[in-house]
Amino acid sequence: MSSGTELAPSVAATHVAATAVATIAWLSASDRTIVVPVYQRQYRWDIGGCEQLLGDIRAVADAGADQTHFIGSILSTAPAPVDGDAHLVLIDGQQRITTLMLLVAALHHTLRDDDPALAADLERVLVRADDPARTKLRPHRAWAEIFESVVLDRRAAGDETRESRFDDNYAFFRSQVRPDEAAHIWRGLQRLEHVAITLGPEANAQQTFESLNSTGEPLRDHELIHNYVLMGLSHAEQNEIEDEYWVPIERNTGEQIGDFWRHYLVMLTGREVTIAGERGVYDTFRAEFPHLGFATLRERAAQWRAFSEIYRLLLEPQRSADAAVQRHLAYLNTFGRGMYPLVLRLLDEYGRGDLSREELVVSLEHVQSLVLRRTVVGQSPDRLVARLCRAAAISRDELVHAIARITPSDERTRVGLKYSALPHPMYVLGRLSGDVDIAHLDLEHVVPLAPSDDWTPDGTRRWADLSDDEQNSFRALTATLGNLTLIEQTMFDGVFDRSFPDKRGVYADSTIPLTRAIAADEAWSTGAIATRTRELTDLFLTVWKRPAVVGIDDDNLTPILDARRRRGWPRGWQREFDYVEFRGEHWEVPDVRYLFNRIFKRLWADSRQSVVDFSARRGGPVYPAKAWNGPWDELGDGQYLYMGWDSKYMLTAVQGVLDEAGWASEVFVKYSYIGNAMN
Repeated sequence: MSSGTELAPSVAATHVAATAVATIAWLSASDRTIVVPVYQRQYRWDIGGCEQLLGDIRAVADAGADQTHFIGSILSTAPAPVDGDAHLVLIDGQQRITTLMLLVAALHHTLRDDDPALAADLERVLVRADDPARTKLRPHRAWAEIFESVVLDRRAAGDETRESRFDDNYAFFRSQVRPDEAAHIWRGLQRLEHVAITLGPEANAQQTFESLNSTGEPLRDHELIHNYVLMGLSHAEQNEIEDEYWVPIERNTGEQIGDFWRHYLVMLTGREVTIAGERGVYDTFRAEFPHLGFATLRERAAQWRAFSEIYRLLLEPQRSADAAVQRHLAYLNTFGRGMYPLVLRLLDEYGRGDLSREELVVSLEHVQSLVLRRTVVGQSPDRLVARLCRAAAISRDELVHAIARITPSDERTRVGLKYSALPHPMYVLGRLSGDVDIAHLDLEHVVPLAPSDDWTPDGTRRWADLSDDEQNSFRALTATLGNLTLIEQTMFDGVFDRSFPDKRGVYADSTIPLTRAIAADEAWSTGAIATRTRELTDLFLTVWKRPAVVGIDDDNLTPILDARRRRGWPRGWQREFDYVEFRGEHWEVPDVRYLFNRIFKRLWADSRQSVVDFSARRGGPVYPAKAWNGPWDELGDGQYLYMGWDSKYMLTAVQGVLDEAGWASEVFVKYSYIGNAMN
């Protein structure tokens, strides 16, 4: 709530006019119709937002006569012809204006029979005097009919069961506004003020829009992409792109549309895309598609739509017409969506005939082996997919080699299976059992996770009678491969928490060979678990093979292009790396600053032109003079390297100049314990 001081007068600029106005008077102007363009996000204010708005309106109504409440800025273009009439096109402020309209409609419908004069004032906010059958706010045409039916109170049969945010929020306002409170609410509404920002025809609407949305609840990346793609097109062009391309993309990706764009861009660029705390996806999109004339946009949008169709196949593998492809895509979903960028590329190549069905299936098997084996040995599968996309863009052999490099060996995998809890046990045991359908099976622990005192492994000794060492030995192996099996759901009650002698008879009747085999044991011991672990591990290593190339143990190295960029100088940065592998050389490099200096000095000696070209295009970090105060290092020949950047800039420059020189694929960093723990 403001203090009552008068707002500043109108401020005019070359392409932007900003005027402080009373919101209700602005909406009530007889000639004002506001059009929401097709690129705007859907209306999504919830009840909490409506409650806050109504509370603010009540508070300012209770305040002194000179008090007002500022609701922010409303950004629109100058009046332009839409459907044969001149309207304002709303760029920012849709959520607030729509919610105000719903409140005014609820107030109007509450008192129209009891207070005709006030009802007439409210009606002037909602509809134009020359066309009372249409609302002044014309939302996106996909939901305009719903909005108008709410605001104009013209419900059709079946609308009672319709679900929409318009209906929900209107109903909330109707429930909160009493007829005897109408005048009070109207007084508060009239004290709302905003800055009306009108853009001239030469103004940069997208830049202004981004600036206004840089604080508060930010637009999501895919919404910014949507705006960026459509803004600047004619109304007819917007409709074409929306109908032919964007709506199908939304339909194919659903709630995962944000992930789709991120995964698509990782596939396209071969680089990790930052999402936490930044607009990484949107910024990457703009960098990849800087100029989108309408003809170019059509071509690009057709490609985006095609990849969204592939993405839908990833989300819904049952849509695949090929049983083997369908099965392996479903298997991959066991591990989440981390490998989607690579699989997008593979399925695109398969669809275009550049990859055979057999090659696709083998690649999908390799990806499963990579992720599962790394999980077994305790290595994260995160931040691997970008390097695999880069390799796949070169050739199939490069992809196989890249996967082999980061897939743990048989020896390491064997140790992990012996002592660690089995990850994704239903998936693993289902495949070990001959790719059986696990939908009607349950996971069975031969030794229960929490045995009762009477549980017995041999029919003779009770759990309570076992020594502490014996109990602890069993507990250590309970979740490992050798103690796990599958059982039909119809049989599960017959084995749950039962002693081993009771389970044997049920196991013998199972249709799962791995389960029936356990029935051959007369007793269950840690030795029996170890024996079964060895047997199943041999089978595991044949199902999830490591690609048959020269063995490489990369010591969990990270390619320089996948190194993590961190803002500022977070705690521990001086000991971020254990070492760096530079084209076969081993460098003792502790941090980004040291690496930055050494890389540029080395390239200045061995690949000077790449440094010159990179720095000229980027505007640094190499300069012909020490042009300002700060830390510098002389490279030679009157050229200086500025050392005062933050760590993110330095790492980005290292990645860029190595890419320029063609050496990026031969440089790796090994993060220290501290480096892995840094935030």
